[in-house]
Amino acid sequence: MEIDIFEEKENKLFNRKEIKFYVDYDGEATPKVLDIKSKLVALLNAKKDVVVVDNVQPHYGEPKALGYAKVYDTVEDLEYIETKHVIAKNTEAVEPAEDEEE
Repeated sequence: MEIDIFEEKENKLFNRKEIKFYVDYDGEATPKVLDIKSKLVALLNAKKDVVVVDNVQPHYGEPKALGYAKVYDTVEDLEYIETKHVIAKNTEAVEPAEDEEE
């Protein structure tokens, strides 16, 4: 999976950077939002908890997708602005703790 960022815009009103990118995934399945988020965190040198991948739209018939992500200045800004379902899809699932058997 390769990510090519083609637009990066500063949005001072919402204290964030808005990023548009292409994802090439030749020979692979469409990447999951969390996989794309991890790669963006590394590319942008940002903290994992302030990056949100808003959407990924695969192109029909080719291994390429258009994506939109936001990098907030603080976690508080992110939680204030983003909807709960967007935050949920960008959060890794927590494994339920196994109860000890008696």
